[in-house]
Amino acid sequence: MHRIVALLFVVVLAAPAQETGAAEKYPSRPIRMIIPSGAGGITDILGRVIAPRLTESLGQQVVVDNRPGASGVVGSQIVAKAAPDGHTLLMAFPSHVVNQSLYRDIPYDTVKAFAPVTLVSAVSPVLIVNSQFPARSVPELVAIAKEKPGQLNHGSVGSGSMGHLGAELFRSMAGIKFAFVTYKGSPQALTALLSGEIQFYLIGSAGTAASHVKAGRVRALGVGAKQRIAVLPDVPPIADTLPGYEARGWNGILAPAGTPRPIVERLNREIVKIVRSPEFIQVLTGEGATPVGNSPAEFDAVIRADVKKWAKIIKDAGIKAQ
Repeated sequence: MHRIVALLFVVVLAAPAQETGAAEKYPSRPIRMIIPSGAGGITDILGRVIAPRLTESLGQQVVVDNRPGASGVVGSQIVAKAAPDGHTLLMAFPSHVVNQSLYRDIPYDTVKAFAPVTLVSAVSPVLIVNSQFPARSVPELVAIAKEKPGQLNHGSVGSGSMGHLGAELFRSMAGIKFAFVTYKGSPQALTALLSGEIQFYLIGSAGTAASHVKAGRVRALGVGAKQRIAVLPDVPPIADTLPGYEARGWNGILAPAGTPRPIVERLNREIVKIVRSPEFIQVLTGEGATPVGNSPAEFDAVIRADVKKWAKIIKDAGIKAQ
């Protein structure tokens, strides 16, 4: 019995020592940052801003590797199966917390397969209407929708997108009915809004919404964030009308589950410095996003809450992957 206790004591002491040793040698080779989407989007842009700065701070090359497919599942699976040594990272976006409920046979567990590092940024969707549409506020839009149940059209850029889920949440909380019209992308949905083909659209990019609002082409009625946002300071949160409403997009960095805590903590420190730098904030501002840079535990809480929240919306609305 004494030998067993002594052995267990050695094992307990050895684990932290092994983690410390791994962190001291980290990184020992180039780091691959998987971007689970194509080139040119906000996730890709942020990854390519972070990578060279992280290269400087860590002393090893951080290589961006775009692996689009299945709303991020393809790229996420690569990271989930990678060695948990900090040399493979994932720049995740909101589909990461949605896919678990949207797809039947997702090849990993969204919560258990990853070690959160930090939430990089957050961006608020914006509820917009054509400038000629009579509604000038969220309450007015809700009133019109109730007067014409099922007659208004909302734009969507894909099943399970943040705009789609945010609109489903809006529909549920407001107690209204409307139709979804799906488009290939946001530019096509905006064109449809301007032509009157659809009456309103919860657009995922606050920066794009702000540019059209300033040009007088659309009117912003509300933002999905709980607070007002910098690019549209005069637009109130939808939550002012529907208490508790919140829909926001985000980007964050994850490592494979089992990555030693000292490595995760070092990555967190270095990436948070980048996220809070004036240069990075300038990039985010141009995209209508805001910097976050929180702790691994705080990011983990965001992921768990979003998985639960959007799973209910997907189930209640009967949303299927397309």
